[in-house]
Amino acid sequence: MTLRLILTRHAKSSWDSPALVDHDRPLNARGRGSAEKVGAWLAAQGYVPEAVLSSSSARTRETWALMAPHFGTRPQLRWERALYHAGPNTMLEVLRTAPAVGCVLMLGHNPGIAAFAESLVAQEPQHPRFFDYPTAATTVIDFDLPAWGDVDWRKGVAVDFAIPREL
Repeated sequence: MTLRLILTRHAKSSWDSPALVDHDRPLNARGRGSAEKVGAWLAAQGYVPEAVLSSSSARTRETWALMAPHFGTRPQLRWERALYHAGPNTMLEVLRTAPAVGCVLMLGHNPGIAAFAESLVAQEPQHPRFFDYPTAATTVIDFDLPAWGDVDWRKGVAVDFAIPREL
């Protein structure tokens, strides 16, 4: 069975309210536009999530809210506090608990999400921005595995990679 992971960093966040704690920062105008672009691109490519595992931060929630209308479906949704600024090992642990569906979208933060993407694929995509994973960067990774619990390092195949400025 082929499992598909869509790995998206949250869109650009706002620093307009310095009194807000980091977890509560919303997106800025550019970030809102980027989230919509990424959602539209994913839908146009046929990359439609059946489940979403997301950090519980305001900016990841808002990123998903702007992406979601492009899919026309209502995936299973889990807000995971553990994904807030998580490292690759924590992200892998959470992914291994994903529901038994074929396509999962995971929303997270840098630097963890960049390291996670790099660690999952056997060969990195040939894109100059893959390693720094800018805001709203998205990698689509396929695994030839029967269940999410079987995902491990270097087992994925990078199918696609995009950043909002190129969409």
